[in-house]
Amino acid sequence: MSIRNLDSLFDPASIAVFGASLRAGSVGATVWHNLSTGSYRGELYAVNPKHRALGRHPVVARAADLPAVPALAVICTPPATVPGLIEELGRLGTRAAVVMTAGMDGKQKQAMLNAARRHLLRILGPNCIGLLAPHKGLNASFSHIDARPGELAFVSQSGALVTAMLDWAQGRGIGFSHFVSLGEHADVDFGDMLDYLASDPKTRAILLYAESIESPRKFMSAARAAARNKPVIVVKAGRSPQGQLAAASHTGALAGSDMVFDAAIDRAGMLRVNTLQELFLAAETLSRFRTNSSDALTILTNGGGAGVMAADAAAFAGVKLAELSETTQQKLDAVLPPNWSHGNPVDIIGDAPVTRYEQALQVLTGDPATGAILFIHAPTAIVPSADIARALVPLARHEAQTPPRLLSCWLGDQAVREARQLFQDAGIANYDTPEQAVRAFSMLQRYRRNQAELTEAPPASLPDLRPDTAAIRALVQAALASGREMLTEPEAKAVLDACHIPVVPTQRVDATPEAATQAALALGFPVVLKILSDDISHKSDVGGVALNLQDATEVTEAARTMLARVQRQHPQARLQGFTVQAMVRCQHAQELIVGSTVDSVFGPVILFGQGGTAVEVMADRAVALPPLNVPLAKALVARTRVARLLAGWRDTPAVDEAALHQVLVAVSQLLAEIPEIAELDINPLIVNFEGAIALDARIRLSAAAPAGAANFAIRPYPAQLEETVPWRGRELLLRPIRPEDEALHMAFLQQLDPEDVRMRVFYSKRTIERSELARLVQIDYAREMAFVAMAPGPDGQLQTLGVVRAMTDPDNIEAEFGVIVRSELKGSGLGLLLMQKLIAYLRSQGTQRLVATVLDYNERMLKLAKELGFEEYPVKRDGDGTRGIFLPLI
Repeated sequence: MSIRNLDSLFDPASIAVFGASLRAGSVGATVWHNLSTGSYRGELYAVNPKHRALGRHPVVARAADLPAVPALAVICTPPATVPGLIEELGRLGTRAAVVMTAGMDGKQKQAMLNAARRHLLRILGPNCIGLLAPHKGLNASFSHIDARPGELAFVSQSGALVTAMLDWAQGRGIGFSHFVSLGEHADVDFGDMLDYLASDPKTRAILLYAESIESPRKFMSAARAAARNKPVIVVKAGRSPQGQLAAASHTGALAGSDMVFDAAIDRAGMLRVNTLQELFLAAETLSRFRTNSSDALTILTNGGGAGVMAADAAAFAGVKLAELSETTQQKLDAVLPPNWSHGNPVDIIGDAPVTRYEQALQVLTGDPATGAILFIHAPTAIVPSADIARALVPLARHEAQTPPRLLSCWLGDQAVREARQLFQDAGIANYDTPEQAVRAFSMLQRYRRNQAELTEAPPASLPDLRPDTAAIRALVQAALASGREMLTEPEAKAVLDACHIPVVPTQRVDATPEAATQAALALGFPVVLKILSDDISHKSDVGGVALNLQDATEVTEAARTMLARVQRQHPQARLQGFTVQAMVRCQHAQELIVGSTVDSVFGPVILFGQGGTAVEVMADRAVALPPLNVPLAKALVARTRVARLLAGWRDTPAVDEAALHQVLVAVSQLLAEIPEIAELDINPLIVNFEGAIALDARIRLSAAAPAGAANFAIRPYPAQLEETVPWRGRELLLRPIRPEDEALHMAFLQQLDPEDVRMRVFYSKRTIERSELARLVQIDYAREMAFVAMAPGPDGQLQTLGVVRAMTDPDNIEAEFGVIVRSELKGSGLGLLLMQKLIAYLRSQGTQRLVATVLDYNERMLKLAKELGFEEYPVKRDGDGTRGIFLPLI
């Protein structure tokens, strides 16, 4: 639904517990105990027809008997009672409910939801443990333990995990801003929670435990918005599914749901971890250290063994150790004893006094090339660990003011407890072991890569690579009309050719040795012969492929053998004939696979990896969510092992990576344009220094049209909204804003007069931070829109002349807008043109109302609003110098 009324869930002024009791072991008794004995300060009511009082609290029999309307209802009553209770509470004015009741059937749940939606009442659950908001003293759960106040929010689908996690965190002193059990998430789900917590000032990082995702586009939009503001870290159960073994393509078999979930997490700018321990490890790192952008690590230690352990962990994690420069080594020589390690790890020897630690750290922090610095200390009798910590904290605090560079690992327990606390109080990320610290640093590197992908917002198609959709649709419709789902190999290659993907010319002939031989003679030797049958998807599995045939005799013999084998192994298979193609010989070639399938949750996905007949065995692949552009295609390739081979080695030159990336982008565009494509394989795709060429292709269709840009989990850049319009004797380009507009947008802001900026709607100051600027140009087109007006400047380069922006609430009921044009263009009609573009777009999306808050003396905006038909809110805000305006859109 949205974040609407979630404040009533997490910060209620009053709570009523339905089913409250004193019966030992009951849910109602536990919830009542947690609320009545805790630190919640709001009004608390008990509802139970079987009781008159619970301790000092009076009990009423039903909702209508309550002395006031509760902001939040906690329901612990039998399943059959829940829909009626929700209806009654909604009529009274309650705006949120926690339904802990288990065992509701589908009919009861739907009746509950229908009643809730009539009154905009939000429901957490059913079948949930409840929620805790420690900063509010709220424990509306039947957990056996309360939560400490803190800065982490934890949202879980597993009720059992909620109580276990609370117990685990309590023993480690970990606190929370919110702790939420979603239960069956009939209403409030991960998307709602991410939207709510993204703007919560008490939440520093968001932790999720997920078992399944519904409403993928909503989830991805909320996740991407939250991940721009703060770290979002995910643990998901079910990492090892068996996969779709009955799929018609290699891609379908390889792209299991867990792999797709990984791709979604990466693209949303979040971080996935494998264990609950790693969840908190990542939260510590991203909260205290995420602004660090180092690619390399330097280890500073007083123990050689600890340094070696950290170096080994770095090697296994793929973390690069920095190479100390000659200058840095000389500076270390001057402050360290002659027997120091003279390399990275920097071992300053176990007898080090406090000054040696200080001097070594100063040298390393003085050289940016040392990257991030992992400080590892093992306690000794030479000097107390706390004295070392007190000496280093000023240095560390100074480092934390820029991007922080220091990570710490105080080995031991009692002897280093005070030192560890001093570092923690100074805001330095701290870990129990060297392996933990290195693992955390590698998590940070992946998180940065994911954050980079978050900024990409490619269109569904690029004009210079747009496929011949008319030809492809004609071929697809003809196949479906004939009752076929599988395209023949020549048809599949024709589709690729229409997408500008190079293919090997292929001839289709009758299923006779003579026809195959004649085609081979016409093509010239050597050739490849393949069986052609709708009933045989993987031709190699039945000996249906013969390579490198050198003459007519070999072709004839191969055709006879192939026919006999197919007849023996698949007597029911319908043969359409053979395909004959030239044998491609490429020097230094790599066999790759590029494919697509449709995930049951996240929709179309694209696969890349090492190809060939052993593709499932090698299992070297990665998947990504479309749409793709070149940076995202590069990131997809980089996630595979074969990427290292593509870069070249020894006398093998690097492949033409641009040609490979173009194939990936072309497949993305094909999926956007042709929704009937259910599975696609290009295997092998041969790539070398000269380019890329598809040797084989397989495409399965579906009349249900599961692909298409409308089914992408991430809404593509809406290129169809671009238009060129005449304006004051020149042509204006009106289009949605794009991430690459950042420099143009900054230049536009710098052209504005200070007074215009002060009367703006969506900028807080004339000069803004890059992170704020990035949020203005890296928008989620599923819930926000910004149109820019552009025209060539005196130098012929495009300039931004004006922008209009609207942010829609998650229910698509109301959109708040702002519009601003270059100061010298005020009164030119450009603002009207932009507003008309925005209004038409929002109407096409079904948005109900457009609103804004305008300064009283912003006469130009008020005049423009009146011209467009806006009305003022009935009651003017007192004393704040503003007025609200709105325009009904439906």
